Amino acid sequence: MDDTHNNRTSLAKGAKDIAKEARRQAAKNFTKAVDRASDEYSAHRSYNRFQNEDEEDGNYNTYSRQDEHYADKADNDEDGASSDATEGHDDEDEIYEGEYQGVPAYNDGKPRDGQVALGQPVSDSLKSRKELENERQADEEELAQQYELIMQECGHGRFQWQLFFVLGLALMSDGVEVFVVGFVLPSAETDMCVPNSGAGWLGSIVYLGMMFGAFFWGGLSDKVGRKQCLLISMSVNGFFAFLSSFVQGYSMFLLCRMVSGFGIGGAVPIVFSYFAEVLAREKRGEHLSWLCMFWMIGGIYASAMAWAIIPHYGWSFSMGSAYQFHSWRVFVVVCALPCVSAVVALTFMPESPRFFLEMGKHDEAWMVLKHIHDTNMRARGEPERVFTVNRIKIPKQLDELVEMQNESANPALKVLFKIKAELRGIWLTFMKCFSYPVKDNTLKLAAVWFTLSFGYYGLSVWFPDVIKHLQADEYASRVKIHTNERIEDFTFNFTLENQIHRNGVFLNDRFIGMKFKAVTFIDSSFLNCYFEDVSSVGSFFKNCTFVDSFFYNTDIDDAKLTNSKVINSSFHHNKTGCQMTFDDDYSAYWVYFVNFLGTLAVLPGNIVSALLMDKIGRLSMLGGSMVLSGISCFFLWFGTSESMMIFMLCLYNGLSISAWNSLDVVTTELYPTDRRGTGFGFCNAMCKLAAVLGNLIFGSLVGITKAIPILLASSVLVGGGLVGLRLPDTRANVLM
Repeated sequence: MDDTHNNRTSLAKGAKDIAKEARRQAAKNFTKAVDRASDEYSAHRSYNRFQNEDEEDGNYNTYSRQDEHYADKADNDEDGASSDATEGHDDEDEIYEGEYQGVPAYNDGKPRDGQVALGQPVSDSLKSRKELENERQADEEELAQQYELIMQECGHGRFQWQLFFVLGLALMSDGVEVFVVGFVLPSAETDMCVPNSGAGWLGSIVYLGMMFGAFFWGGLSDKVGRKQCLLISMSVNGFFAFLSSFVQGYSMFLLCRMVSGFGIGGAVPIVFSYFAEVLAREKRGEHLSWLCMFWMIGGIYASAMAWAIIPHYGWSFSMGSAYQFHSWRVFVVVCALPCVSAVVALTFMPESPRFFLEMGKHDEAWMVLKHIHDTNMRARGEPERVFTVNRIKIPKQLDELVEMQNESANPALKVLFKIKAELRGIWLTFMKCFSYPVKDNTLKLAAVWFTLSFGYYGLSVWFPDVIKHLQADEYASRVKIHTNERIEDFTFNFTLENQIHRNGVFLNDRFIGMKFKAVTFIDSSFLNCYFEDVSSVGSFFKNCTFVDSFFYNTDIDDAKLTNSKVINSSFHHNKTGCQMTFDDDYSAYWVYFVNFLGTLAVLPGNIVSALLMDKIGRLSMLGGSMVLSGISCFFLWFGTSESMMIFMLCLYNGLSISAWNSLDVVTTELYPTDRRGTGFGFCNAMCKLAAVLGNLIFGSLVGITKAIPILLASSVLVGGGLVGLRLPDTRANVLM
């Protein structure tokens, strides 16, 4: 009986061992079949989420369903045998959570050398271009869903906030560049003796540079990367902005500011594309809106620096009469500091992982995503959390026809060939923005960007000019008129301001160390008079006569002697260059203060748009803000005083900022990754083109009529807002 029992026991154990070995071999065979799967299986997402901590008792290791199925059966064997996963396990080889395990190998579903994949589809070389593009589109849709889950896994924390402040400095530089133009324009044109025919070119040339820069850098960022393009564009801006503060000629100054604008033009399209690609869907709208605040901070910074520096004309030095360095040049140097800070900080940040995936760089993207995850987990006090992503879907990479260059060619020709290839790539990507399914969205976005920018920049020029016009009218109303006066043997050593002298006679008078400000002499005579160290601004001598007079170290020249006669008089050591305005120039402080208030007025709108962006929707905020801004323009009819115009300026800026923020978010979310920078750059280029046209059109209407600017601004804003409401809602979209 015992032998029979023992034989049965041995037989049972043998049967169990055979069954166990069969299960083990089946699991191994299944794993090998998975590795040799066809493209349909490789397209299947292999991303595993963290298991519930309560259910798994802190075990974050994940398995595929098939492996888990067999492992559970092995654990439930009656003889208590170890599972296949732990059989032959050595305690010294155990890998703990948080320990670096290397970059997981990416398997694209293609058969290994010497193997034939099961169910392998037709080779890519036998497929048409349209079929390959359809496959890539399907891959991108799957990647978008997987990437959203990965960003939720990485969480929102320290890394995003670090990148937030770094990109904020770059966006701040763009705001500074826009305001610098208006602040240095009067001083630069006066200092460089710019005639009226050349005045105003500075504002237009900078916007033109920004227009071309937005298109170029935005398109290039889709080819070589967000970080690299932003670094180069910001470096170009910082270098030429700094250089422009030292050049003396107006032509060279215009060239430097244009190239500086070309560099900073890439900031807006790249910054928003870069930051959106490291944000989860539920965080994107709010945090992109918070990022917009840095543009406002740039405007406040420029206004405050202009207020503190430019009117202090004593902050200057000269090297003879050929080189002058006035306070406005110091202001230009100070305004380049945010750009320099952004370049330094950006060198420590990684490239966008979403861009790496789009380019087929799986390992680089995985390393960046692991860095984001680990940075955020350490900040949360959970350094033991493991980044569980094994493989990430890579879109099918389409081959492009590239003209081969001879290796022995001239280095200069190689550079030109490279530039030509990049420009061709940018153009091809740009043309994709006008193909299905983004063609309609591109046209609508371009219309909204153009109308919003035309109204905003046009009124931004019109408001200050109207205020200056009101100030000039008030100043002219206080002019003092002197007629038929006769002054003999008198010494003028003080400032004459806002006066008109008609038919006057000045005999044996001395004008020493004095200043003429807005003083006009008409039909007056100067007999045996002495002029020494005299400066004049806005002052002229019309139909006057100078007899036996002596001029030493003055700025009185032919431009200020209109139809005047100079008889037996001499000029010695005349001042060269144009003279800056005086230290007590109140209007300079007033202009900077008005711009400061107008920029500060957008703060409430920034806060409201950030908090409500994901609640009421991007389109409702965009259309509503533009329509309300257009309606507010009608209140300009009542702007008959400086204080009323300043209030209207603050109201308009506060209402329009929500439209800008929502438009930035919508533009970022509507374009897929492979053309996001290009599409955003094109829209921003349309914005700068509208700024140039708005400056020219609205600037020409100052002091003529109010009706045309009001009706024009209202109509374009309301029309653009209605077009914006026709855009698709992107609140629930994942980044394609």
